Amino acid sequence: MASFTPEAFKKEFIAILDYWEKYGPDPQKGGFYGAVSYENQPRPDASRSVVLNGRILWTFSLAHRLLKEAKYLTLADRAYQQIVKYFFDEEHGGVYWSVKADGSPDETKKQIYGNAFAMYGLSEYYRVTHHKPALEKAQELFNLIEKHAFDPVNGGYREAFARDWSNTDDYILSKSPWIKSMNTHLHLVEAYTNLYSVWPDAKLKKQTSDMLEAILTHIVNAKTNSMQLFFDEKWKAKDDIISYGHDIEASWLLYETAEVLHDERLIKKTREKSILMANAAIKGLGKDGAMNYEYDPATKHLQTDRSWWVAAEQMVGFYNAYELTKEEQFKAKAQRSWDYIVNEFIDKEKGEWFGTVKEDGTPVKGDKINFWKCPYHNSRACAEMWRRVAKG
Repeated sequence: MASFTPEAFKKEFIAILDYWEKYGPDPQKGGFYGAVSYENQPRPDASRSVVLNGRILWTFSLAHRLLKEAKYLTLADRAYQQIVKYFFDEEHGGVYWSVKADGSPDETKKQIYGNAFAMYGLSEYYRVTHHKPALEKAQELFNLIEKHAFDPVNGGYREAFARDWSNTDDYILSKSPWIKSMNTHLHLVEAYTNLYSVWPDAKLKKQTSDMLEAILTHIVNAKTNSMQLFFDEKWKAKDDIISYGHDIEASWLLYETAEVLHDERLIKKTREKSILMANAAIKGLGKDGAMNYEYDPATKHLQTDRSWWVAAEQMVGFYNAYELTKEEQFKAKAQRSWDYIVNEFIDKEKGEWFGTVKEDGTPVKGDKINFWKCPYHNSRACAEMWRRVAKG
């Protein structure tokens, strides 16, 4: 059994940071590589996603806040400069989905998911630096999202737009007419929450609160307490596929939003729903204590791959449920999640975590860094567990 102590989580948090400090920065082109292989060899020409860079900015800003080491602030500065210099669209506003290795625009669509992660990183960077331009950039993104993506009739936010914020039928993460998604709302409310923690603006509070209500009302299925994934404008769901990792991640992130808003009614409502969601997510656990990726009730197909981000989120989600209920079963599931991470996900040879582990425990030796493989899920999970276990 792996050591389930604050010191153990802090140690792994630092190990993740060490990996990204060593292999992430691009000394030739600046910023961070868009991809690094399993052998820790950079792919210098790989495009760079705003998701990767926003999460790197958030991670090293958090690291500096918690560990107070100058090197982490230097790396956060590096990410901040890259985002501001290359990802922001000076003509139309907002951030590109990706840029090429030389910094020129690549995929220029205005994906709300991508803009959310830029906001998430910028707000955390402002929290530790008090660098006003960073806050102003985050506020600029908030205003653009409210102007173009918010649906004042049905509530919630549209998925994506063309570069000039006109309508598009290519949403990258989905296709029209499914113009609203669970994933975008989950990470947009996360970004709004982080921004509100450093900028307690009245409109931002209302929109964050309303978005949380929309998620609880329309996205979380009232019968199953699992989230549905894609919706049309009026919240008609496309299917009933269950994404276990997103469900357990949302169970703690949504409660965090209610707490940050200091809204007692929402705290009570979200607390109850969070516990129900954590209980529902238990169905996704395999016999090894790791969570299956997703399940399609229509076809009865169970996707059994274990993903690094799901493993990280299930650990925090179950421990959060333990904190809310004091039920030992949830603490045991968090412990078992950590055991699996230590034994199967942490790559003792090459560093960082494997992105995917097969049901039989075989690791898939894919990229350690790429468009989606970022330091945010696992570093955040370790930081959260460090804090929560220390609190008792």
